[in-house]
Amino acid sequence: MIMACSHASRFRSALILVLGIVSLIALTALSLAIDKTFISFREVAQALWQPDMSDINHILINTTRLARTLVALVVGACLAVAGGLMQAMTRNPVASPGLFGINAGAVFFVVFFSAASGVSTTGHMMQLAFLGAAVAGLLVSGFGMMNRAHFSQLRLVLAGVAVTALFTSFTQALLVVNQEGLDNILFWIAGSVTGREGDAIGVVYPYILAAFAVSLLLARHINILVAGEVVARGLGQNTVVIRALISLIVIILAGSAVALAGNIAFIGLIVPHLVRHLLPHDFRWLLPGYALFGAVLLLLSDILARTLLNPQEMPIGVVTALAGAPFFIYLARKGMRNG
Repeated sequence: MIMACSHASRFRSALILVLGIVSLIALTALSLAIDKTFISFREVAQALWQPDMSDINHILINTTRLARTLVALVVGACLAVAGGLMQAMTRNPVASPGLFGINAGAVFFVVFFSAASGVSTTGHMMQLAFLGAAVAGLLVSGFGMMNRAHFSQLRLVLAGVAVTALFTSFTQALLVVNQEGLDNILFWIAGSVTGREGDAIGVVYPYILAAFAVSLLLARHINILVAGEVVARGLGQNTVVIRALISLIVIILAGSAVALAGNIAFIGLIVPHLVRHLLPHDFRWLLPGYALFGAVLLLLSDILARTLLNPQEMPIGVVTALAGAPFFIYLARKGMRNG
């Protein structure tokens, strides 16, 4: 019976992932077809498999729309996996790069050095985003765990909110002081996958692939870590090393996402909760699920950002916030009731 249930659970999980892949393919086709003008799905297929570089629609699909779609897929996957790992490491249901200051720190460092030295390449932005994410993470950990004898999840959340507010205020101050010089990145700061060339993904993908690969190798260890510090140490796990590796993965994924698309909040909060309701609580299943459904949700948000006010376009961060803010309030109220 146990074996049958296990097989049934694996079959159900595999079916959910297959449905997610089908949804991702459908949304990818839709993303390539729609924008200010609609291009038929047949022509999209022709542009991908038999491109005619004298056809303006084929050029548009293979450059602007394809790059935008790929950025949305990569950023969504990065943020969702980073959020899921943060929730596992802190055992906090509201942990995410957006709410714990990771994104805000990355954005501030990019804006600050852009104002100081005119940094604009994706490679430089990525390095600055990594540094900002690391500084923000260290600050949150330091403030949230100053008194380890009386550690509380509430203190960690408040530390994340405070660090987010701090870096956001610094960023806004820089924008006020140097409004003309930074005007070209205002849309990026609000969260946007538009305007990125395909080469931008080429800069960050080795780091992202490495981070994903290491996270999968750590899946069994993360399963043990989630059971609690005492249990993990009792089973011989070096929790310090595991936490350090998870933190490094989060910094790489969140920093890469910020370098590509700016500050997009709530994907790292919403997706892990949804996936944990769909898949077994085993990170060998959860991590691919986070990546897949994070890509699906952000691509869907980008499509809505393009179409809701057509021909005008909203920053994608606004769309994710419209869905994420009520979800955060729900989690906060649920936590208070449980407390």
